[in-house]
Amino acid sequence: MNLSWSQQALTRRRTLAAATGLAAGALLPTGPALAAAAQYTNPVIWQDFADIDVMRVGDTYYASASTMHYSPGAPVLRSYDLVNWEIAGHAVPSLDFGAKYDLNGARGYVRGIWASSLAYRPSNRTFYWLGQIDFARTYLYTATAVEGPWSRLTTISTPYYDAGLLVDTDDTLYVAYGNTTISVAQLSRDGRTQVRTQEVFRTPSSVGTLEGARFYKINGQYYIFLTRPANGQYILKSSSGPFGPYTMRQVLLDLRGPIPGGGVPHQGGLVRTQSGAWYYMAFVDAYPGGRMPALAPVTWTADGWPVVQLVDGAWGTTYPRPAVPTPPRQVTPMTGVDTFDGTSLKPRWEWNHNPDNTRWSVGNGLTLRTATVTHDLYWARNTLTHRIQGPTSTATVQLDHSAMRDGDRAGLALLRDSSAWIGLKRDGGATRVVTVTGLTMDGNWNTTGTGTEVASAPVSGGRVWLRANADIRPGAPRPGTFSYSTDGITFTRLGPAFSMGNDWRFFMGYRFALFNHATQALGGAVRVTRFEVSTP
Repeated sequence: MNLSWSQQALTRRRTLAAATGLAAGALLPTGPALAAAAQYTNPVIWQDFADIDVMRVGDTYYASASTMHYSPGAPVLRSYDLVNWEIAGHAVPSLDFGAKYDLNGARGYVRGIWASSLAYRPSNRTFYWLGQIDFARTYLYTATAVEGPWSRLTTISTPYYDAGLLVDTDDTLYVAYGNTTISVAQLSRDGRTQVRTQEVFRTPSSVGTLEGARFYKINGQYYIFLTRPANGQYILKSSSGPFGPYTMRQVLLDLRGPIPGGGVPHQGGLVRTQSGAWYYMAFVDAYPGGRMPALAPVTWTADGWPVVQLVDGAWGTTYPRPAVPTPPRQVTPMTGVDTFDGTSLKPRWEWNHNPDNTRWSVGNGLTLRTATVTHDLYWARNTLTHRIQGPTSTATVQLDHSAMRDGDRAGLALLRDSSAWIGLKRDGGATRVVTVTGLTMDGNWNTTGTGTEVASAPVSGGRVWLRANADIRPGAPRPGTFSYSTDGITFTRLGPAFSMGNDWRFFMGYRFALFNHATQALGGAVRVTRFEVSTP
């Protein structure tokens, strides 16, 4: 389906009719003064981190994002300047919400961690993550450091859909949530139970759908920041307390974004720097790669409404860098080399559903022992994923396949609801390197294609290098290409280019994925001794 970005309503409950409107905002000055200033470029993170909730604690900025069916869930990002970010940890250590998140008789694709909230409570120096799962209940996790350990504090029977958590100045915890009908809940002092909940706003039919709540108290006023998926942002304001009444104002609608071919920046949250400047971190729909965070300055009107600062009538591709103290250190890059040293995976990695922890290990490389007997990669446990760096990047894997067994399949995939991979097939005692395309799902995330081999070559020895290049710029042709090497120096292209899908309904963007599964019997293994994501 080919829809314009303003027509692609990403509400999870119904499609929003297309609408028009004017982008509101003041223009930033242009000319030599602006050009001379240190600048940053949008997107500030060209990786898939959607539904951002952003905040500052002291001199450090933190953000959380959606991860759907990937585990661990709810990554926590850290920055010292709002521009350069690292992945510090995950607020949800395991998706222990039912067997479908283990690929055990059912699957949790496009379920799990949706838009959720991250907050800090100064009174007990604790971070809080809050989110609903499967429209059934809400989970609240806490930690005293974002690296963890995170532990579940409570489960609340009310599912706070697309929630925003507010720690008020009197230390009371409030949650704004809902789709179209927006409610506010008050939690108990210890955060474990709901004290009350009340509808505070019903979206006018002229606007359609509002969701993705973020909850703030600014200068004594209460604000609920809401998205109109996928092309608008609105805000509610109350001068009478957290339960309203609220009045509404449009922040932006159909605003040109900073990624060519991408969508309108929306959702996300507001954050204030140490010097008092305000910024809005939104995401931009930019499939096939996903939803990319973008940052813009915000000013406030005299009567207390936020205004996004525009450049030539659009969300700027560049802006002056935020004025912040000198960072205490450089953040850890989200790309580069991983040799899987140490005793745990680095936080840039997430599994496709929960892994079987008895069948993988790190230290002297990553060992993946077969955990599933299947011909369907979408059912295979212990597939390890890594976000693709945009606009183009290359993943290269050094793989020891000497312990594979007949029927095993191992390799490097471009993973989404339409997938392809390069890897090894071992059959009848012989090993071939192959490229496979045609792994597909339908709109209910059932497998409709398990793949077709489109190219192959024999390999000998026990080691091979596999490479996948991904061009995730929106538009055509969105190619993914595969190659292999037997010496790590000379690479041979294998198979035609794979055109990555750009439908938004899977929500998460393409990922590089390492996999090893059996088609006959368990017992085989591969070892990844080096993984690198590089950019041109």
